[in-house]
Amino acid sequence: MSRIHPSAIIDREAQIADDAEVGPWCFVRGKCIVGPGSVLISHVNLQGPLTVGAKTVCYPGVCLGFAPQDLGFPPHKDGAGLFIGDGNTFREGVTVHRGKTDSPTRIGNNNYWMANSHLGHDGVVGSNCVFGNGTLLGGHVEVGDRVIFGGNAGVHQFVRIGRGAFLSGGCGLTMDLPAWFTLTATNYAATVNVVGLRRSGAPRETIDTVRWVYRTLCRENRTVPNATAHLSSRQGDPVVDEYLAFIASAKRGICLAHGRRSFGGHGQSAAVVD
Repeated sequence: MSRIHPSAIIDREAQIADDAEVGPWCFVRGKCIVGPGSVLISHVNLQGPLTVGAKTVCYPGVCLGFAPQDLGFPPHKDGAGLFIGDGNTFREGVTVHRGKTDSPTRIGNNNYWMANSHLGHDGVVGSNCVFGNGTLLGGHVEVGDRVIFGGNAGVHQFVRIGRGAFLSGGCGLTMDLPAWFTLTATNYAATVNVVGLRRSGAPRETIDTVRWVYRTLCRENRTVPNATAHLSSRQGDPVVDEYLAFIASAKRGICLAHGRRSFGGHGQSAAVVD
Protein backbone atom coordinates (compact mmCIF):
# COMPACT_ATOMS: atom_id res chain seq x y z
CA MET A 1 0.00 0.00 0.00
CA SER A 2 0.98 3.64 -0.44
CA ARG A 3 2.93 5.05 2.48
CA ILE A 4 1.09 8.27 3.30
CA HIS A 5 1.98 10.24 6.41
CA PRO A 6 -1.06 11.06 8.56
CA SER A 7 -0.33 14.80 8.29
CA ALA A 8 -0.52 14.76 4.48
CA ILE A 9 -3.68 16.11 2.84
CA ILE A 10 -4.80 14.20 -0.27
CA ASP A 11 -7.86 15.08 -2.37
CA ARG A 12 -10.26 12.25 -3.18
CA GLU A 13 -9.63 12.90 -6.89
CA ALA A 14 -5.93 12.12 -6.51
CA GLN A 15 -4.51 8.74 -7.53
CA ILE A 16 -1.44 7.63 -5.59
CA ALA A 17 0.41 4.52 -6.76
CA ASP A 18 0.47 1.60 -4.36
CA ASP A 19 4.20 1.88 -3.69
CA ALA A 20 4.48 5.68 -3.75
CA GLU A 21 5.43 7.59 -0.61
CA VAL A 22 3.86 10.84 0.58
CA GLY A 23 5.72 12.40 3.49
CA PRO A 24 4.61 14.79 6.24
CA TRP A 25 2.75 17.98 5.44
CA CYS A 26 2.38 17.31 1.73
CA PHE A 27 -0.68 18.64 -0.12
CA VAL A 28 -2.05 16.88 -3.21
CA ARG A 29 -4.97 18.81 -4.63
CA GLY A 30 -7.24 18.14 -7.61
CA LYS A 31 -6.79 15.52 -10.31
CA CYS A 32 -3.24 14.39 -9.56
CA ILE A 33 -1.62 11.10 -10.50
CA VAL A 34 1.53 10.10 -8.63
CA GLY A 35 3.30 7.19 -10.31
CA PRO A 36 4.88 4.02 -8.92
CA GLY A 37 7.93 4.41 -6.75
CA SER A 38 7.66 8.19 -6.54
CA VAL A 39 8.47 9.98 -3.29
CA LEU A 40 7.19 13.28 -1.91
CA ILE A 41 9.64 13.79 0.93
CA SER A 42 7.81 16.50 2.90
CA HIS A 43 6.09 19.88 2.46
CA VAL A 44 5.49 19.20 -1.25
CA ASN A 45 2.53 20.88 -2.98
CA LEU A 46 0.94 19.30 -6.05
CA GLN A 47 -1.97 20.90 -7.90
CA GLY A 48 -3.94 19.09 -10.60
CA PRO A 49 -4.45 18.53 -13.42
CA LEU A 50 -1.05 16.89 -12.93
CA THR A 51 0.64 13.62 -13.78
CA VAL A 52 3.89 12.66 -12.04
CA GLY A 53 5.56 9.63 -13.56
CA ALA A 54 7.30 6.71 -11.90
CA LYS A 55 10.32 7.00 -9.59
CA THR A 56 10.18 10.78 -9.33
CA VAL A 57 11.47 12.40 -6.13
CA CYS A 58 10.25 15.76 -4.83
CA TYR A 59 12.19 17.45 -2.03
CA PRO A 60 10.72 19.89 0.53
CA GLY A 61 9.24 23.09 -0.87
CA VAL A 62 8.57 21.76 -4.37
CA CYS A 63 5.41 23.23 -5.97
CA LEU A 64 4.15 21.62 -9.17
CA GLY A 65 1.11 22.41 -11.30
CA PHE A 66 -0.01 25.75 -9.90
CA ALA A 67 -1.43 28.54 -12.07
CA PRO A 68 0.79 30.46 -14.48
CA GLN A 69 2.29 33.73 -13.27
CA ASP A 70 0.10 35.60 -15.74
CA LEU A 71 -1.98 38.52 -14.49
CA GLY A 72 -4.67 37.69 -17.05
CA PHE A 73 -5.03 34.00 -16.15
CA PRO A 74 -7.68 33.09 -13.55
CA PRO A 75 -5.74 31.36 -10.77
CA HIS A 76 -8.50 28.79 -10.17
CA LYS A 77 -8.76 27.75 -13.86
CA ASP A 78 -7.40 24.26 -14.44
CA GLY A 79 -5.92 25.00 -17.85
CA ALA A 80 -4.11 22.19 -19.65
CA GLY A 81 -2.23 21.03 -16.58
CA LEU A 82 1.26 19.59 -16.20
CA PHE A 83 2.70 16.26 -17.35
CA ILE A 84 5.95 14.92 -15.87
CA GLY A 85 7.65 11.75 -17.05
CA ASP A 86 9.64 9.16 -15.12
CA GLY A 87 12.77 9.38 -13.02
CA ASN A 88 12.83 13.13 -12.43
CA THR A 89 14.34 14.76 -9.35
CA PHE A 90 13.05 18.10 -8.06
CA ARG A 91 15.24 19.56 -5.34
CA GLU A 92 14.22 22.11 -2.70
CA GLY A 93 12.01 24.97 -3.84
CA VAL A 94 11.54 23.99 -7.49
CA THR A 95 8.43 25.44 -9.16
CA VAL A 96 6.76 24.33 -12.41
CA HIS A 97 3.52 25.91 -13.62
CA ARG A 98 0.73 24.29 -15.57
CA GLY A 99 -0.11 25.12 -19.18
CA LYS A 100 -2.69 27.71 -20.08
CA THR A 101 -3.12 26.75 -23.75
CA ASP A 102 -4.52 23.51 -25.19
CA SER A 103 -1.38 21.54 -24.31
CA PRO A 104 0.07 20.91 -20.85
CA THR A 105 3.46 21.99 -19.66
CA ARG A 106 5.56 18.88 -20.33
CA ILE A 107 8.72 17.43 -18.79
CA GLY A 108 10.37 14.27 -20.09
CA ASN A 109 12.36 11.64 -18.21
CA ASN A 110 15.41 11.60 -15.93
CA ASN A 111 15.85 15.33 -15.50
CA TYR A 112 17.57 16.80 -12.46
CA TRP A 113 16.18 20.12 -11.21
CA MET A 114 18.43 21.71 -8.61
CA ALA A 115 17.19 24.00 -5.84
CA ASN A 116 14.97 26.97 -6.72
CA SER A 117 14.92 26.33 -10.46
CA HIS A 118 11.73 27.27 -12.33
CA LEU A 119 9.84 26.31 -15.49
CA GLY A 120 7.07 28.65 -16.62
CA HIS A 121 3.72 27.75 -18.15
CA ASP A 122 3.51 25.87 -21.45
CA GLY A 123 7.18 24.94 -21.37
CA VAL A 124 8.36 21.74 -23.01
CA VAL A 125 11.46 19.99 -21.65
CA GLY A 126 13.06 16.83 -23.04
CA SER A 127 14.94 14.17 -21.12
CA ASN A 128 18.28 13.81 -19.33
CA CYS A 129 18.71 17.55 -18.67
CA VAL A 130 20.34 19.18 -15.66
CA PHE A 131 19.13 22.53 -14.31
CA GLY A 132 21.56 24.30 -11.98
CA ASN A 133 20.41 26.13 -8.87
CA GLY A 134 18.27 29.14 -9.69
CA THR A 135 17.76 28.33 -13.38
CA LEU A 136 14.80 30.36 -14.67
CA LEU A 137 12.87 29.35 -17.79
CA GLY A 138 10.08 31.62 -19.00
CA GLY A 139 6.76 30.54 -20.44
CA HIS A 140 6.64 28.55 -23.70
CA VAL A 141 10.37 27.74 -23.56
CA GLU A 142 11.38 24.56 -25.41
CA VAL A 143 14.39 22.54 -24.24
CA GLY A 144 15.81 19.53 -26.08
CA ASP A 145 17.36 16.42 -24.56
CA ARG A 146 20.66 16.42 -22.63
CA VAL A 147 20.82 20.20 -22.10
CA ILE A 148 22.83 21.44 -19.09
CA PHE A 149 22.16 24.76 -17.35
CA GLY A 150 24.64 26.41 -15.02
CA GLY A 151 23.39 28.10 -11.88
CA ASN A 152 21.23 31.22 -12.30
CA ALA A 153 20.96 30.88 -16.07
CA GLY A 154 17.92 32.75 -17.38
CA VAL A 155 15.91 32.03 -20.53
CA HIS A 156 13.36 34.42 -22.11
CA GLN A 157 9.87 33.19 -22.94
CA PHE A 158 9.35 31.41 -26.30
CA VAL A 159 13.07 30.68 -26.66
CA ARG A 160 14.11 27.24 -27.96
CA ILE A 161 17.24 25.37 -26.93
CA GLY A 162 18.52 22.53 -29.07
CA ARG A 163 19.59 19.18 -27.69
CA GLY A 164 22.95 18.87 -26.04
CA ALA A 165 23.42 22.60 -25.57
CA PHE A 166 25.27 23.96 -22.53
CA LEU A 167 24.45 27.25 -20.79
CA SER A 168 27.10 28.63 -18.47
CA GLY A 169 26.10 29.89 -15.05
CA GLY A 170 24.70 33.40 -14.83
CA CYS A 171 24.09 33.71 -18.59
CA GLY A 172 20.96 35.10 -20.19
CA LEU A 173 19.36 33.85 -23.42
CA THR A 174 16.74 35.68 -25.47
CA MET A 175 17.40 33.97 -28.81
CA ASP A 176 17.25 30.36 -29.99
CA LEU A 177 20.37 28.33 -29.14
CA PRO A 178 21.17 25.54 -31.65
CA ALA A 179 21.98 21.99 -30.66
CA TRP A 180 25.35 21.33 -29.01
CA PHE A 181 26.28 25.04 -28.85
CA THR A 182 27.74 26.41 -25.61
CA LEU A 183 26.44 29.72 -24.22
CA THR A 184 29.23 31.54 -22.36
CA ALA A 185 27.72 35.03 -22.06
CA THR A 186 24.41 36.74 -22.76
CA ASN A 187 23.31 35.65 -26.25
CA TYR A 188 26.85 34.58 -27.10
CA ALA A 189 27.67 31.01 -28.17
CA ALA A 190 31.43 30.79 -27.93
CA THR A 191 32.08 27.15 -28.74
CA VAL A 192 30.72 23.62 -29.26
CA ASN A 193 29.83 21.28 -26.39
CA VAL A 194 32.33 18.62 -27.49
CA VAL A 195 32.35 17.00 -24.04
CA GLY A 196 28.59 16.56 -24.20
CA LEU A 197 28.82 15.12 -27.71
CA ARG A 198 31.39 12.55 -26.62
CA ARG A 199 29.41 11.62 -23.52
CA SER A 200 26.34 11.08 -25.70
CA GLY A 201 28.28 8.55 -27.77
CA ALA A 202 28.45 10.69 -30.92
CA PRO A 203 30.95 9.33 -33.47
CA ARG A 204 33.86 11.41 -34.70
CA GLU A 205 32.08 12.18 -37.99
CA THR A 206 29.14 13.71 -36.13
CA ILE A 207 31.41 15.84 -33.93
CA ASP A 208 33.28 17.10 -37.01
CA THR A 209 30.00 17.98 -38.71
CA VAL A 210 28.76 19.92 -35.68
CA ARG A 211 32.05 21.82 -35.59
CA TRP A 212 31.69 22.63 -39.30
CA VAL A 213 28.13 23.92 -38.72
CA TYR A 214 29.38 26.04 -35.82
CA ARG A 215 32.22 27.53 -37.88
CA THR A 216 29.83 28.31 -40.73
CA LEU A 217 27.34 30.06 -38.44
CA CYS A 218 29.68 31.68 -35.95
CA ARG A 219 33.24 32.06 -37.24
CA GLU A 220 33.00 33.09 -40.88
CA ASN A 221 31.18 36.39 -40.37
CA ARG A 222 28.25 35.30 -42.52
CA THR A 223 24.68 36.51 -42.24
CA VAL A 224 22.24 33.83 -41.21
CA PRO A 225 20.68 33.58 -44.73
CA ASN A 226 24.15 33.26 -46.26
CA ALA A 227 25.23 30.68 -43.69
CA THR A 228 22.01 28.74 -44.26
CA ALA A 229 22.68 28.62 -47.99
CA HIS A 230 26.17 27.29 -47.30
CA LEU A 231 24.83 24.64 -44.91
CA SER A 232 22.36 23.58 -47.60
CA SER A 233 25.31 22.39 -49.69
CA ARG A 234 25.36 19.36 -47.38
CA GLN A 235 21.62 18.90 -47.19
CA GLY A 236 20.74 15.25 -46.65
CA ASP A 237 23.21 14.80 -43.82
CA PRO A 238 20.93 14.18 -40.77
CA VAL A 239 23.07 16.42 -38.54
CA VAL A 240 23.00 19.31 -41.02
CA ASP A 241 19.30 18.81 -41.70
CA GLU A 242 18.61 19.16 -37.96
CA TYR A 243 20.29 22.57 -37.92
CA LEU A 244 18.56 23.70 -41.11
CA ALA A 245 15.16 22.79 -39.67
CA PHE A 246 15.98 24.57 -36.40
CA ILE A 247 17.02 27.76 -38.22
CA ALA A 248 14.01 27.68 -40.55
CA SER A 249 11.58 27.52 -37.63
CA ALA A 250 13.28 30.24 -35.54
CA LYS A 251 11.09 33.17 -34.51
CA ARG A 252 13.45 34.95 -32.10
CA GLY A 253 16.63 34.80 -34.15
CA ILE A 254 19.60 32.48 -33.72
CA CYS A 255 22.15 32.91 -30.95
CA LEU A 256 25.60 33.05 -32.57
CA ALA A 257 29.11 34.21 -31.68
CA HIS A 258 29.48 37.34 -33.72
CA GLY A 259 27.77 40.69 -33.82
CA ARG A 260 27.62 43.58 -31.37
CA ARG A 261 29.78 43.21 -28.23
CA SER A 262 28.33 44.67 -25.06
CA PHE A 263 27.60 44.20 -21.36
CA GLY A 264 31.11 44.79 -20.12
CA GLY A 265 32.78 42.27 -22.38
CA HIS A 266 29.91 39.83 -22.74
CA GLY A 267 28.90 39.15 -26.31
CA GLN A 268 25.50 39.70 -27.80
CA SER A 269 24.70 38.25 -31.17
CA ALA A 270 22.83 40.57 -33.50
CA ALA A 271 22.09 37.89 -36.09
CA VAL A 272 18.39 37.63 -36.89
CA VAL A 273 16.74 35.30 -39.36
CA ASP A 274 15.23 37.29 -42.24
